[in-house]
Amino acid sequence: MSSDDLRVTMKRVGDRFDLGEYEIDAYLAVMEHGTLTASEIAERTDIPQPRVYDTVRSLSDRGLVELRESRPMKIIAVDPADAFSDVRTSLTDMIDELEARYTAPARDTEAVSLVKSRSTILRYVEEVIESAEYELALSLTPELLERYEDELAAQRADGVSIDLLLTPARDAPSADEFDYLEVCTAARARRGITTPVIAVADGEHSIYATQDAIRDNDRDRYGVIFNRSALGFLISGFYGTVLWTTAMETLAEDGADRPFPRRYASIRRCVKDLLEVEGEMYATIEGRDVETGESRLVKGRIVDVSFETNEEVAGLTVDTGDRRVDIGGQVAAYEAVEAHEIRIGRDEPPAPVR
Repeated sequence: MSSDDLRVTMKRVGDRFDLGEYEIDAYLAVMEHGTLTASEIAERTDIPQPRVYDTVRSLSDRGLVELRESRPMKIIAVDPADAFSDVRTSLTDMIDELEARYTAPARDTEAVSLVKSRSTILRYVEEVIESAEYELALSLTPELLERYEDELAAQRADGVSIDLLLTPARDAPSADEFDYLEVCTAARARRGITTPVIAVADGEHSIYATQDAIRDNDRDRYGVIFNRSALGFLISGFYGTVLWTTAMETLAEDGADRPFPRRYASIRRCVKDLLEVEGEMYATIEGRDVETGESRLVKGRIVDVSFETNEEVAGLTVDTGDRRVDIGGQVAAYEAVEAHEIRIGRDEPPAPVR
């Protein structure tokens, strides 16, 4: 299909669906009743009587209804399969041609993006879920859990650690109704509708969106995408300290079945797991020196962990053989090293990934 042919096809499809409010109301009324007069359309819709005739003639010109010039004139519904048969073929051809010309956008070019399209937000939430190699933090509505259930189950089966926050709590299915451990390692419910939709994969890829943007596609609502951005830790930190800690209802929790070695982007999740295992554990931490900002690689035996029940404080101490090093999370201040990626193993420090 040439560029000119594609342009003509797109215009033809667009013209068929370019219906005004009155045309939509009249068309749906006729479809519901099969046959109506102009007066009956005016009675059943908000279309002013003087505008009904112009409206139904516009629908007739598009082949969506038939006009029977009787007294009174009758507007007769046309089977949608017939009315849209040519458009269906054109639409299929148009989509095939557009797919052939489609060039996937380079998503690594911008570290931070603002999006207002509901479909884009939903698509990127799915991309974040599927991109996770070892850790996911999610804040979803129950409807979104249903939407992404298969993707989450696949990631759970691959050993990804998944913290799932559902909001509003009143709409979340109970643990008796839904097997949360099929889709996550820990699930909590949080009260209210103001909790944002969040997805963070491996501490690198993340998205933040208001529930309003997901619900009604309001152009004044928005989502923010952080793609391998140093600012992405803001979303992870906000999730871990503000949202997760204020979710009062635990729906499910069982991370004990994950094998070692394990990888973590969140030191809080790492320390919580360490509190549940027995025996000597070893760590390999890639991060940076809090004082100088230089890259640091710390390997050794874990000799201490710090964790407050409100989950606002978490850290660990590693004995490298020469010294003991205190490890903190992103933007650590009190510890010596800010951890970007943590690997935990038994018997010896795991090999670094990078």
